[in-house]
Amino acid sequence: MKEKLIQQFQELYKGEGEIRSYFAPGRVNLIGEHTDYNGGHVFPCALTLGTYGIVRSRSDRKLRFYSANFERLGVIETSLDELVPDPKANWTNYPKGVMWAFEKRGYKLSHGLDILIYGNIPNGSGLSSSASLEVLTGVILKDTFGFDVSMVDIALIGQDSENNFNGCNCGIMDQFASAMGKKDHAIFLDTNTLHYEYAPVVLKDAKIVITNSKVKHSLVDSAYNDRRNECETALKELQAVTKIASLGELTEEEYEAHKDAVKDAVRQKRAKHAVYENQRTIRAVEALKNQDVELFGKLMNASHESLRYDYEVSCEEIDILVDLAQAMPGVLGSRITGGGFGGCTVSIVKNDAVDTFISEIGKTYQEKVGHEAEFYVVEIGDGAGTI
Repeated sequence: MKEKLIQQFQELYKGEGEIRSYFAPGRVNLIGEHTDYNGGHVFPCALTLGTYGIVRSRSDRKLRFYSANFERLGVIETSLDELVPDPKANWTNYPKGVMWAFEKRGYKLSHGLDILIYGNIPNGSGLSSSASLEVLTGVILKDTFGFDVSMVDIALIGQDSENNFNGCNCGIMDQFASAMGKKDHAIFLDTNTLHYEYAPVVLKDAKIVITNSKVKHSLVDSAYNDRRNECETALKELQAVTKIASLGELTEEEYEAHKDAVKDAVRQKRAKHAVYENQRTIRAVEALKNQDVELFGKLMNASHESLRYDYEVSCEEIDILVDLAQAMPGVLGSRITGGGFGGCTVSIVKNDAVDTFISEIGKTYQEKVGHEAEFYVVEIGDGAGTI
């Protein structure tokens, strides 16, 4: 892959100079959805799918971007003096946002770059292609300009760029998983403190299977921001009756004791999900440490139920996939993963049921919705770095 992309880079940009190669993974979140901006815990892992970057320094301030995924757009040119959001800039707003966030912190970019990008994360799948591109850009800038930043810093800079340059009020999970991933481990991350530990993912005779619904409903960004605002309002209402800094500090019992302080039924449901999902995540990691994969799967199922009815971020196509999976022998657990309103499900499937899972669910899903799903039996990989 690297050699092929370098050859494409040379044919595209011509010229001389050292060419460097980088990779940043996408992620799947095993459990802990919409808890990362509510001060709760998440449990993502980096994938071996991700975004590749081939880069060469320039002697001027020009930036040239090319994506092998969007060939029709050709080379998109801008400069370090034009780091402002622009709808016409298309996907390049993501790397530009990271450059903007670095400069905002006082890390000055002294020269421009020629960049070729290729990603094998399906677009709109909910596997964090945008965070992968942001972290990739952070690693490129750290390496090219010798910036003294940690991988955690790169994750935070990526989040800042998505929040304040690209306008999606995401939490830290996606960027953190891409930057800090570790092969065969998931990351148990407290998003309130950024304390984390690596937990081995030992599934014995089972695999992680991601199913891409191939739908992405357009309301995802606006609805994502709506959910965040609803939770922030609920938190303020709860703070009037209990001393907490985030919803993630509450147990289920504490929430039930104080929930009437939340004066709107919809906000009550949103806050309930944030609290209960956080506690589910804590229990799920403990179950995995105890090699109780069946309990882990049951908690995944409960997570989807909450995302479907309390947080209302699922959709018909995803619910079809989850219902089919949960009803199938050999499936230990299945849930939506990612921001919602389409994208992917993640399932834990016994090895001897994987082929049946793919063929049976694929056939029934196509009959019900009229198009194919895609299936990925995934491996857990390392975080971002040079190739």
